[in-house]
Amino acid sequence: MGKHGIIVDPDEAREPFVLALDVGSTASRGGLYDAAGRPVRGLRHKVPHQFATAADGTAEIDPEQVVSELAEIINAVTSRRPGLRVAGVALDTFASSLVGVDDAGTALTPCYTYADSRCAPQLRTLRAELDEPVIQQRTGTRLHTSYLPARLRWLRETAPAVFARTSRWLSLGEFVHLRLLGTAAVGTSTAAWTGMLDRRTGVWDAEMLAVAGVDAAQLSQIHDPDRPLEDHGGAGGRWPALADAVWLAPVTDGFASNIGIGAADESTIAAAAATSGAMRVMLHGHPETIPAGLWSYRVDSSRTLLGGALNDVGRVVSWLEHTLALDERDTAALDRDATLLADPDAAAPVVLPYLTGERSTGWAADARALFADVSAATTAPLLYRGAMEGVALAYARVAEQLKKAGGRPQRILAGGRVTTDRPGWLQILADVLGAPVEQVTMKRTTMHGTALLALDVVAPGVERAAVEIGASYEPQTSRAAYYEDRAARYQRLYDAVVAPHH
Repeated sequence: MGKHGIIVDPDEAREPFVLALDVGSTASRGGLYDAAGRPVRGLRHKVPHQFATAADGTAEIDPEQVVSELAEIINAVTSRRPGLRVAGVALDTFASSLVGVDDAGTALTPCYTYADSRCAPQLRTLRAELDEPVIQQRTGTRLHTSYLPARLRWLRETAPAVFARTSRWLSLGEFVHLRLLGTAAVGTSTAAWTGMLDRRTGVWDAEMLAVAGVDAAQLSQIHDPDRPLEDHGGAGGRWPALADAVWLAPVTDGFASNIGIGAADESTIAAAAATSGAMRVMLHGHPETIPAGLWSYRVDSSRTLLGGALNDVGRVVSWLEHTLALDERDTAALDRDATLLADPDAAAPVVLPYLTGERSTGWAADARALFADVSAATTAPLLYRGAMEGVALAYARVAEQLKKAGGRPQRILAGGRVTTDRPGWLQILADVLGAPVEQVTMKRTTMHGTALLALDVVAPGVERAAVEIGASYEPQTSRAAYYEDRAARYQRLYDAVVAPHH
């Protein structure tokens, strides 16, 4: 595909065009894509931001700030190409998120992000009140601070006046649409990530609404990704390039990421490895039962995104390199991936890599990292190697439950910052999983997936350009016994240290 991959020059791009908008944890981005799903060179814009955080668990962002960022992005992209006509606009955001608005659509709250943990006391109460396994099978989600039942109860108890004044509860994407278009609907995947959607029927779950203290009338109408919003003519007056564009309800970044990386059916697992990580597979239909360690998000009437999330992946890399204060020789070796690509060394410690707690598969939110079998002879590279093996073993625990639920996929595609910065870790991952791992080198796969969802609506018959794939890492059979032993030792440590306190 050449040095620049599938990026296409404006004069060679094929109509119709779509505008993809992506609101992540560190920035808002937007870019134009052509009918083949190729990013159009020079028609992309980014506005960095960060969450406001505090020691009490606060993790929020000003929703009006995000509206302004996306307006800036739309201005920047559409103004660079005179006469541009955009056929569709799609938006993904981090999940989950929550904004309360009054009757006029004015925000009464900040945007609470998935990382805000101030509702932990309410979560403990909910776990005592409810049968969590039953809830998980119905909604596809465990009870957790990142989902809305505990967060809404926290707001009801700690800010009752604001709670009472709120007429609608919106995701961040819905709030953006309400401000830019005057209308809003919630994408099915975004609704699923609230923890309040019945995953089998696709309607709001009555019990979880009651638990949260809200009414279905306070929530938006649910739209599958192929159903455009209605009555959104206001955008065309502000941005002539969007005069004829259809707008789609906001989707979640995880759903978009799977589509964008090329993992759109049961044959392929997507392994995402950034600050945090995930393994996800798209299933046709809605599974009857879900393994306890996974979540299951309905994304439309016929598909489910099944997977598990890991809090600490790139965060482990950053913590190791900062905390170990590696000398120049060791740092150079790590930069060359020598430590990661070397044969396993039994002197490496066994590591449970839970710096900020565990999500899948044990959901032990208060778990912390553990380094076992460290001696005076343990070097910095061995600590590094053991920790990165621990991260791969955490992925393997998710993969094992995915196999039970969705069969054995034919491919594993890996993408994200860690796979770019430390590609040698993909060899460890392949060895631990006992399966080939292919590195996706295309950048901005989440925004690419959002664009593809829009193209499914406005250009359904056009062949899409292939996702860029780099090296394939094959498992080394000679290492299988080593990693089987590592996995067993990992489990024994987990059972002894983490499980008794969860």
